[in-house]
Amino acid sequence: MSSTKRKTPVVIYSSLMLLLIGISVVSLFTGVQDISIRDIFQLTEVQKLVLVTTRIPRTISLILAGSTLAVSGLLMQQLTQNKFVSPTTAGTMASARLGIVVAMIYFSHTTLSQKTGVAFLFSLLGTFVFTLFIRTVKNKKAVMIPLVGLMFGNIVNSLSTYLAVQYEIVQNASSWMQGNFALISSNNYQLLFLSVPLFLIIYLLAHYFTIMGLGKDVSTELGIPYALLELIGITVVSLATSAIILTVGSIPFVGIVIPNLVSLSKGDHFGKILFPTAFFGALFLLFSDILSRTLIFPYEIPISLIIGVVGSVLFLFLLLRGESQ
Repeated sequence: MSSTKRKTPVVIYSSLMLLLIGISVVSLFTGVQDISIRDIFQLTEVQKLVLVTTRIPRTISLILAGSTLAVSGLLMQQLTQNKFVSPTTAGTMASARLGIVVAMIYFSHTTLSQKTGVAFLFSLLGTFVFTLFIRTVKNKKAVMIPLVGLMFGNIVNSLSTYLAVQYEIVQNASSWMQGNFALISSNNYQLLFLSVPLFLIIYLLAHYFTIMGLGKDVSTELGIPYALLELIGITVVSLATSAIILTVGSIPFVGIVIPNLVSLSKGDHFGKILFPTAFFGALFLLFSDILSRTLIFPYEIPISLIIGVVGSVLFLFLLLRGESQ
């Protein structure tokens, strides 16, 4: 019996990994350019070019972005002790977009890494403002905090739109307002690899983040440097969010629904659900992107629209479920 119990998780994880590989393969061979897996060893020069320069980078980007958004949401929920906080509902994404608009206006000739730095500083500042603000909110019900974050994000987005209109860069700025992987190529997705060392930092500190979920007072009594770890967590989330927005634009809800759905079956232990959350975040984004490319083929729907519809339904379900408990 014990042997069977030990083998069961291995079988489950192996099956899930095969599922991820299978969906990734489907992603590689889905698109306007007809490329069949049966012809993989006899591709034309055009097919090889499409596969190497767009399909493979796009699939890698989907995996990295999905896992990073999901883990970022999980970390923010742990830091704020609220299941409905994420980069979307904490003003992190909105602040990063404001940083991009400011960089386009005042630092238009800077490099991508410098624009990333500006977006990171704004997202970091915005997240800190949100974190400090929720500490003053007396009504800390699960629904109240994300609603405050959404209002804060809408204010920041309005400021971004105002600046974009004033300086006539609306068209340029709009690409970061809506998530889309259609423009991903081998030349512009490398920034997403920044998520790998950031995930490693989260993994190495997972034990401490787990304890932080017990609250500041308990963590401090156990000798956890709460303020320092909170700073590290917010910094990691802000940097990861900036990298994603600069590469593919804003993608909502992944950081909310995936960690919550995983915790429904796996529990709330941060360290134990870290990898499942990353896995299902990647899977969710891959599946959504395949839908965006096939629903009105040969045209493509922005992935943020697909996730916005599915994510909003799941978000309402989670909110209603949380309120009923």
